[in-house]
Amino acid sequence: MSLWQRPLKRLQAISYDKLLAYGNAKGERIYAGYRTYRFRLNSLKGFVSLFLVGTVLSMALAACSGGTASNSSSETPSATPVAASKDNVELTLVSFAVTKAVHEAIIPKFVEQWKKDHNQTVVFKQSYGGSGSQTRAVIDGLEADVVHLALAGDTSKIEKAGLIQPGWEKEVPNNGIVSKSVAALVTRPGNPKNIKTWQDLSKDGVKLITADPKTSGVARWNFLALWNSVIKTGGDDAKATEFVSKVYKNVPLLTKDAREATDAFFKQGQGDALINYENEIILAEQKGEKLSAIIPDVNISIDNPIAVVDKNVDKHGTREVAEGFVKYLYTPEAQQEFARLGFRPVDNTLTLSKEVADKFPKVKTLGTVADFGGWDGINKKFFADGAIFDQIQAKKK
Repeated sequence: MSLWQRPLKRLQAISYDKLLAYGNAKGERIYAGYRTYRFRLNSLKGFVSLFLVGTVLSMALAACSGGTASNSSSETPSATPVAASKDNVELTLVSFAVTKAVHEAIIPKFVEQWKKDHNQTVVFKQSYGGSGSQTRAVIDGLEADVVHLALAGDTSKIEKAGLIQPGWEKEVPNNGIVSKSVAALVTRPGNPKNIKTWQDLSKDGVKLITADPKTSGVARWNFLALWNSVIKTGGDDAKATEFVSKVYKNVPLLTKDAREATDAFFKQGQGDALINYENEIILAEQKGEKLSAIIPDVNISIDNPIAVVDKNVDKHGTREVAEGFVKYLYTPEAQQEFARLGFRPVDNTLTLSKEVADKFPKVKTLGTVADFGGWDGINKKFFADGAIFDQIQAKKK
């Protein structure tokens, strides 16, 4: 059963909503919300209004019951009539911090295409933050329609909470991975500490800035990159633990997410080196910042998944547009935006193009999540309470 062919799972209640627009104090971004109007029976006008809403409810429920062939809709089998009939539909995207720029580039293109194809305006509500924090927020009630997280392990947590159906990674291309990157080492101009490899981060006198693996998916990738650098060069778990412990002794603070780590390094001038996504480095350079960065030859493939949050889209009546957005992210047009803003594309045609090959340096030895037993094994071994990362942090105190 594919993402595009799931059956309608539940009937959706209809409320009388008015779309509201609002923005921040500077007017930099407009979001949309809905205000629900309640009807009172203390006037003829109120009675008529309530009668009309009741009539709409009855007609919609009759349509949902499959009473006519025209409403069985094989083209949009999982979209409820509520969403399908709206001139405007609201979609909530919850993503990890460093994807903000690329989504803000892609979303207007999708909105334009959807309007052209469906004569419906999609209004996005967007939330960005550390992948771990975003995952907990969705589980705790942030009603995301689509989640784009830093690692599949976070998406699996939402699945285990009952919000995403099992098998989500098989319903879209590339096992659900929609963006890729690798780890980069950023140094101060001129590289005064002569940092060239992962091993240099363990030297005395070197201060490293990175995010907290407990709250940031990017930081878990950073940890794995450090660990992988030992394993892929012939070391065992004991040597990897010793090396990673030395590196984290050189970390003066652990930020909440990758964006805060970047700000601490660049804006606040903290540290001698920063581990971050390659795409963050490329984005900073595009903004005119002059950086000294190294892409280590031994590296980790940072794979970021996308998924529809089944329980929420069925509740909101947004399955059709949510699935349409996810599908759009795999198109050449969207993947070109990912590449332009520093993510390594998952589209094979783009990957082989000269433009992409020239932009992204080749990595000689690339580790993967599968090398370490998948995210369930990784989280249990490294990031669960009392696991290796906690043990390393406890030794610092």
